[in-house]
Amino acid sequence: MSKYVITYDTGTTGIKTCLIRIDDEIKILASATHGYSLSVEEETGVKGGAEQDADEWWEAMCQTTKTVFEKAPEIKKEQIEGISFCSAMQGLVLVDKEGNCIRKPMTYMDQRATEELKEGFAHGIQVAGGEVSKLLKCLKYTKAAPLSVKDPVWKYKWVEAHEPEVFKKIYKWLDVKEYLILRCSGEFVMTTDSAFSTLIYDTRKGHEGWCEPLCKTFGVNMAHLPKIMKSTDKVGEVTEKAAEELGLAPGTAVFGGGGDASLIGVGTGAVEVGDTHVYSGTSGWVCTVVDQQVVDTGALMAAIVGADPKSYNYFGELETSNKCVNWVKDHLALDEIGVYLQQHPTGDNDYEHIAFNLYDFLEEVVEKAEPGAGGVVFTPWLHGNRCPFEDPNAAGMFFNIKLETGKTELIRAVVEGIAFHMRWMLERQDMKKEVHISNSVRFCGGGALGSATCQILADILQKDVEVVDSPQNIGAVGAAACIAVGLGVIPEIKDVKKLIPAKVTYHPNKANKAVYDRNYSVFKNLYKSNKKNFAILNG
Repeated sequence: MSKYVITYDTGTTGIKTCLIRIDDEIKILASATHGYSLSVEEETGVKGGAEQDADEWWEAMCQTTKTVFEKAPEIKKEQIEGISFCSAMQGLVLVDKEGNCIRKPMTYMDQRATEELKEGFAHGIQVAGGEVSKLLKCLKYTKAAPLSVKDPVWKYKWVEAHEPEVFKKIYKWLDVKEYLILRCSGEFVMTTDSAFSTLIYDTRKGHEGWCEPLCKTFGVNMAHLPKIMKSTDKVGEVTEKAAEELGLAPGTAVFGGGGDASLIGVGTGAVEVGDTHVYSGTSGWVCTVVDQQVVDTGALMAAIVGADPKSYNYFGELETSNKCVNWVKDHLALDEIGVYLQQHPTGDNDYEHIAFNLYDFLEEVVEKAEPGAGGVVFTPWLHGNRCPFEDPNAAGMFFNIKLETGKTELIRAVVEGIAFHMRWMLERQDMKKEVHISNSVRFCGGGALGSATCQILADILQKDVEVVDSPQNIGAVGAAACIAVGLGVIPEIKDVKKLIPAKVTYHPNKANKAVYDRNYSVFKNLYKSNKKNFAILNG
């Protein structure tokens, strides 16, 4: 019998809400999106700051819930058997006992806590940027370490150091979806994958849970840490107040769900050991499912806890992925509206419509340009970088511009640069003998909507690239998989693979290998050659 559920994919710039039917496949019946603001350092007044308003998350959630019912009027709120979440991870949402935010949440992008990282982890003899005794302790308990300024423990310590009055009010430390779970159900919980992403979670068999030795090492008050539950657990029910605001039935089951790094792979069907997926949304990553915890401290890659308790996700992140294409739209393409109007006349000069459809126009431009972008190489580090090197000072650049270089080459170079960085992280993963990369990769996120982009990725990786239906909504599908397990529709997470087939496959063009290998070799050299320059300009 079909099950109807609603899932919320809460990203960096907006929410995607999906009404989904689960039977012999996971089918999106209706979806709605709503954006919200992101305040970076200019608005926060703090260097490296990146914050959001939790009330804007909730308002977007309420509006989109009503919209999906309007789009699928045959489905009534009483038929919804569960809701769940997929969200950005490694945020810091601090709440009081009443569940109110006591300061604006810091997103995963926030990198203000440089001094806290230095004070907490960078004294004495160092390996991979961390003091050796603390690093070994972290690897003992978690098989990972908070070596990045963006890790939430340093944000927590920043609040303690800079906002002591706020710190005194903390009741619980939550992440993004955990706050939304609280708002829906009144329950203070954190799913296992979110708990691991704090890097103070003990992953040793038989000891899973908050790690007291690491909390003591980093000065974390364990009373601030919520109850841990599985991604597939029913964690509560929608309250009367939340039901009225959302347009749901009171008592609707709330399931834990997971972070985007956990569920996007699930939603794309890459769930068995060896399966690899590439995600290109605002941020991006390469992830391979492994059966043991693997860590590469030099590249800040680790096998993280996901939604499936029987496996791990070996993960490398790019801070700005398809966000770079959005930057191109805003800064390189909007002045091409005249050209666009000539080729795609609308009759009414609807510029909002034009700006939206410029993504399709950009795909046309990219497809027409020659592979290799005329020798131009772009680095997609518009907000620093995390893997395979950590440097908040790193920035984007166009390298090798000449008189004959045009905007067409620049735009294609951006798409190729994102794919080069994905290849860099994938090759770094493949260096580990414990990791077995699949022959084909699943590609998802907004970047996977363009056929030219998919072909470029296949050519640069020299692997088959598979794309599933609605690749931009894949986090919501992963959240639905958690509900499916929780409701007993499927036995465990890995069984979701048969419900999510690939819709199209892109095969690599061998003729493009030489030019891409050449440009890729230059791409990898650009950071090392410019590290000091980045520090001079941005340090």
